[in-house]
Amino acid sequence: MRIRLAVGVAVVTASVGLASVAQQAAPAPAPVPAPGGYLPRGGAPSSLAMVPPPPAADSAAQARDDAAARAAQAAQSGPRWDVATLDADLTTPESVRAFSCAADVDISPATTPKTYAMLRKTLIDVGLSTYPTKTKYQRQRPFMVSSVTTICSPAFEALLRKDGSYPSGHSAVGWGWALILAEATPDRIDPILARGRAFGHSRMICNVHWLSDTEEGRIMAAATVAKLHTVPEFRADLEAVRAEIAEARAAGKRPTRDCAAEAAALADG
Repeated sequence: MRIRLAVGVAVVTASVGLASVAQQAAPAPAPVPAPGGYLPRGGAPSSLAMVPPPPAADSAAQARDDAAARAAQAAQSGPRWDVATLDADLTTPESVRAFSCAADVDISPATTPKTYAMLRKTLIDVGLSTYPTKTKYQRQRPFMVSSVTTICSPAFEALLRKDGSYPSGHSAVGWGWALILAEATPDRIDPILARGRAFGHSRMICNVHWLSDTEEGRIMAAATVAKLHTVPEFRADLEAVRAEIAEARAAGKRPTRDCAAEAAALADG
């Protein structure tokens, strides 16, 4: 599935989510609204100012990343691999539906259109917040330096090779969505935040991100969501989402996924 995303002054065709957006977006000479997002172009918190450089080769931090990568690669089969593969594609409604079980409501364009639209909109802001650091360091992904080369999205391998690993844009998006949904449905805060963390861990299982990539992605998500709260449109939309989810849950619009199977898969790692 291909979607059209307008970013800054350029309109690009995105076939793999954040990587394609960032590589093809032309810089704007001055802050302008980024169509699809809430913040002006360049208005997200600066990842270069907030996160450290990626771990150096032969450092203790890289050894920690190496060990975590080996553990994640061991999960490249079975139900947890299937969940990670679904989490990998940000261009489809399934990426947002990943939070349906955690929120105890079907999150989809048909059932919760306001919620779906808001999450898709914040994908731009949260995801692009990681790109100054991604671009500067161009850290290689695990599958590029490991003997294990299998990834969840082989069709996008060439694009991923050109897109820096650190910090993880997918992890930032997943954690940002979790923070927003937790605020909209506070009685489900624990499972929602757990699912947001698992969304990032899926990137390690997919063999395309290191542990430190996902950790710093969550930092950028938290910073960006905090910045989003300064935008009146975001706050108004959040109130509308809170009401929509409450109404959908009251109407019995349950998740369409097999939540028991998903929980069992996520429990494996």
